[in-house]
Amino acid sequence: MSVAALVALHHELLLFAAVGFAIGGLDDLFVDILFITRKLWRELTVYARHQRMTTASLPPSFRTGKIAIFVPAWQESVVIGPMLRNALKQWGNAHYRIFVGTYPNDPTTVDVVAALAQDDPRLLLAVNHRLGPTTKADCLNLLWRAMRKEEESEGFRYKAVVLHDAEDVVHADEIRLYDFMIDRFDLVQLPVLPLPGRGGWFARAIANHYGDEFAESHGKLLTVREALGASVPSAGVACAFERDMLEALAHDPAHGPFDPSSLTEDYEAGLRIRDMGGRSVFIRIRDSAGELVATREYFPDSIPAAVKQKARWMIGISLAGWDRMGWRGGPSEWWMRLRDRRSAMAALILFAAYLTLLLWVVLWLIDLFYPIPSPPMSPFLNHLLWLNIALMSWRGIMRALFVGSTYGWRYGLGAIPRTLIANIIAILAARRAISLYVRSLMGTPLTWDKTQHHFPDLQTDP
Repeated sequence: MSVAALVALHHELLLFAAVGFAIGGLDDLFVDILFITRKLWRELTVYARHQRMTTASLPPSFRTGKIAIFVPAWQESVVIGPMLRNALKQWGNAHYRIFVGTYPNDPTTVDVVAALAQDDPRLLLAVNHRLGPTTKADCLNLLWRAMRKEEESEGFRYKAVVLHDAEDVVHADEIRLYDFMIDRFDLVQLPVLPLPGRGGWFARAIANHYGDEFAESHGKLLTVREALGASVPSAGVACAFERDMLEALAHDPAHGPFDPSSLTEDYEAGLRIRDMGGRSVFIRIRDSAGELVATREYFPDSIPAAVKQKARWMIGISLAGWDRMGWRGGPSEWWMRLRDRRSAMAALILFAAYLTLLLWVVLWLIDLFYPIPSPPMSPFLNHLLWLNIALMSWRGIMRALFVGSTYGWRYGLGAIPRTLIANIIAILAARRAISLYVRSLMGTPLTWDKTQHHFPDLQTDP
């Protein structure tokens, strides 16, 4: 009876995983078809007649203005100094000011920023009156209030607000690009490119799986979202908000436009701008040297750090996002929001698939000593498994192509086996996210569950 129960459990799990993989695979396939169709159409109708624009040929803004850059920092003393020095060097004397938010119980970060701001008027240090960590949104609201205070005292208004993190490697042309694009759009998102991992092969594989995911997300998915007229969610870095539109998001403009109870305030801001009728755009453009204008940074290279970060994303987008943002918009927007929120269910399907594989091994071993009469596989399940094999093969090819076009063919081929690591992290992150979310529903407040960051040695690192 125990063996029969295992056989029945294996069949049900197999059916559940097969149906889940088929739905997700067909969903991804449809996105791929839309991307390929759009790309071919633009190649034939636009780029056959016009040369691709670069930042070198970008015209000046017809109403240039000053840009505010918000950098929230909690326990970032190791990276914030090199990041700010590099940003100031890259952007030079462009029309901007960097606002850095810190906490009174993080004196090392405060000291690093204060030392730089003392000699450079392009920097402004803001210290929260609350002890850290609060949430990133709360720290961003601190910077919003510091910006408004400067506007009132100096008698002018900033044109746009740009978000960056304390570990970002910024591009020299992005300020000029934001200045131009904000004339036409309320949210401008540039690509984010994770830097290749360092250290041993396992640490590199963990870090590089972020590159695999961003290569597809910021190389394909955001382009399709924009083409469909759906919202372009902010990535929290390398994004600019039109100043008045950002203020319109706030229930109390004097306090700040970001919801301090949210763990994914950047993502929500992008959706809310679309709900209010604002225009968003995702820009992929190269500079005069052919390099993509993007923000680069190191991502976590250990399982615990990656799980912590992805659990935060999952809580804010997949779990809390369902309650907070609802299902506004038309069919395209509903589809994209459903894709955003499927991560928790996808992790459950992955867990079921790996459990099915484990049960198959157990049953195979039992069958060696005690023959198991197993019912024949139904034609429906058989066809479903073959469909999944085809969809998974297609998915592997597409990921390898996108990763290869961004990082080189070696990284592209490595993206296929790195899928296993990505799946394990997704399952562990879903477990952590659900646990933290349930606790929050019971009254435990969510806080800034950040990871430790690194900044590259720009003389030696890739």
